[in-house]
This record gives sequence, structure tokens and C-alpha cells, in this order.
Amino acid sequence: MPRTRTRVRALTMAAAATVLVGVGAISYNASAAELTPGSRPRPVASPSVIDPPAGAVRLGSYRVVRGTQTYTCTGGVFTGGSVPEAKLAGPGGLLHHFKGPSWQSERDGSLVTATKTAERARAGTIAELLLTIDTHSGPAKGLLAKATHIQRLYTSGGVAPAGACTDGTTKAVPYGALYVFWSK
Repeated sequence: MPRTRTRVRALTMAAAATVLVGVGAISYNASAAELTPGSRPRPVASPSVIDPPAGAVRLGSYRVVRGTQTYTCTGGVFTGGSVPEAKLAGPGGLLHHFKGPSWQSERDGSLVTATKTAERARAGTIAELLLTIDTHSGPAKGLLAKATHIQRLYTSGGVAPAGACTDGTTKAVPYGALYVFWSK
């Protein structure tokens, strides 16, 4: 049994490292001529509207392990903003993401709220976002105390339900994402 846990832990860490390598401002853009056998694509900076400000330092990345976006029916349809409810896991332990939008460390109680700064649409899923942190509370040396920006990346699911509904009803839709916390 311990050997299986070790193998699962190693596979989980390798998968997380693969995801984290993809987080950043570098992508690969290769022409047909550059893709000759034995060649490698060259890195090219790819600025995006959801990149953190220049000079920002990554504090940590947190994956949604369980999450929903809840929509309220208005005018017979589920539209407008959603309310998140999610459990995130990362190097600093667990974070609770909830209405506000807010993120709170379950380890030390540090709490941040943020406002959407920019978004990048993705077909069939909720948008990727850059958020700017508005407020901090909790310990001065808490996990989230130095955070200034949050990116929501690699989104899946979470879109508003289609079809008619009864005003006032709510619908929670599962979603996934990777949240990256930055400090300036």
C-alpha cells in the first residue's frame, strides 16, 4: 500500500509540474521551416490581456479540486454573474473561494477580495481572468498577505445553463480552473 501511495503522489506531482510549466508568458510559435526533424520550436513572448503586471512574482498556483459557479434565474433565463464556491489545493494548503469574489487560506485565515481587471473568452467554458486584489485581512504574514493579482486559467465547465427557468431559482454548475496568485 505505501508503494502505491508513493507512485500516486509522484504522478500527481509530475502532472502539477506539467501544468505549472504552462503557466507564464511564454509560448511556442513555430513555422513549418522550424519543425524539421530534430529541431525545437523557439520560445516567443506572447503578451495577453490576462497577464499579471510586468515584474510580478508568482506566489503559488492552486487547482480547483471541487467547485461550482451558481447562477440565478432572472427574466426566465440563467444569465449574468455567477457566484463561485470552490475548494482549491496548492503549495500553501487549501483555499476556500467564495462570493465576493473572495479567497481565504484554511491554514492561516488570510483573506483577499478582488475585482475583474481583464478576461479572455474560451469557447464552451467560463472565461479566463485577471483579477486585481482590492482588500486583505488576516495575519500580516499570512499566505495571501502579499498577493496583488490573481489569474484564473485553464478553465473547464461553469457556463450558465441554457433554456427557460423560473425566476429566483438557482443552478450550481461544476467547473475547474487553475488560480495563480501574484505579488508586485
